[in-house]
Amino acid sequence: MKNIISKISVALLAMASLTACGNTTTTEAPEQVETTMEETVDQTADTTENEEKTEEVAEEEAQEAETESEEEVVATNEFEGRTLNVVATSDSYVPLFEEFTAQTGANVEFLSMSSGEVISRTKAEGKAMADLWFGGGLDAFMAAKEDGLLEQHSSDMTALLPEEYKDSEDYYFAKGLTVVGFLANNTILEEKGLEIPKTWDDLADPAYKGELIMSNPAISGTNYAALKGLLDLKGEEAGWELFTKINDNIDFYSKRGKDPQEKTAQGEFAVGIIPVDQKAFDAAEDYNLTVVYPEDGIPWVPEGVAIFKDSENVDVAKAFVDFMLTDKAQNMIAEIDGKDTNQLIVPGITGLDLGLPKDKLIDQDLSTFGSKRDEILNRFQEIAGDKASEEE
Repeated sequence: MKNIISKISVALLAMASLTACGNTTTTEAPEQVETTMEETVDQTADTTENEEKTEEVAEEEAQEAETESEEEVVATNEFEGRTLNVVATSDSYVPLFEEFTAQTGANVEFLSMSSGEVISRTKAEGKAMADLWFGGGLDAFMAAKEDGLLEQHSSDMTALLPEEYKDSEDYYFAKGLTVVGFLANNTILEEKGLEIPKTWDDLADPAYKGELIMSNPAISGTNYAALKGLLDLKGEEAGWELFTKINDNIDFYSKRGKDPQEKTAQGEFAVGIIPVDQKAFDAAEDYNLTVVYPEDGIPWVPEGVAIFKDSENVDVAKAFVDFMLTDKAQNMIAEIDGKDTNQLIVPGITGLDLGLPKDKLIDQDLSTFGSKRDEILNRFQEIAGDKASEEE
């Protein structure tokens, strides 16, 4: 109001000044001045009113921003002072868990024991040794569910997952897919006059005798997936017949999952059966190798994630599973694991372009992935014999 009075005073002074020049002003001038004064007062009032409204809006927006900021702080510090104990297959996932810490305030500790050891101790001691199980073969998660060791978790985020990438009752979930292919050493194949194998049937050719390396399916989840996928692709009888011929070309089964890639790159073997990811393509570029997606069918298996039942921090573990399924976390997993877009499990997420043909993924029966494991491995052992127990 003071501003209005001040501005009106200025206008009156201006009018008085014009009147003082009276002799040169026409008789219509006072009406014009009066009109100008009224317009000035009206405009000044409107301007002041607008300024006051602007100040009110700005103040309201500032209050809303402050409230939103306070809500964000509460959200990001929901688990402040809590610790999520994790069994993970690799320490390469540390950045992913650091992002979870940044968003929730929860600390993360990795247990220095295998998932098998955690399960054994959980059974023996009757209590969970960890909160979260991150990564590993699907068959192990199926067995853990049957033993009653896993916590059920259903949420809006888990509902986004396609059925083939989670347990039907939400006891475990996939974080991505492992796909199986071949790694061929171009130099060795050229020296021996051999072609790069394109199919599983090619691997059965006696010309590759002694030139193939595969990890023991009883130890390597990837190669168990390869064997199970081959049986689903060809059928039981034809599948075992084909594998028997492939076995004839394998001198021994490695006890380390990474041996087929490493030993093929080093020139010890012409062809390795491997999990295909960005690392395989990097090795191919460095060592004159070729990565092959089998044209007759690509075995695959979901990489599991689950929450241990009755663990100390079940709520934190559930929050992590939901976080894992967000766009940001899935993009981080794609980068860490070196995954093709078709290896990701949340629709709409884009990973790397490694040329993985989705239509070549085998139509696998995951329902028997765990239940038939012992039967499959027993038959494998009969075929492989001593080669499956060879030292590295």
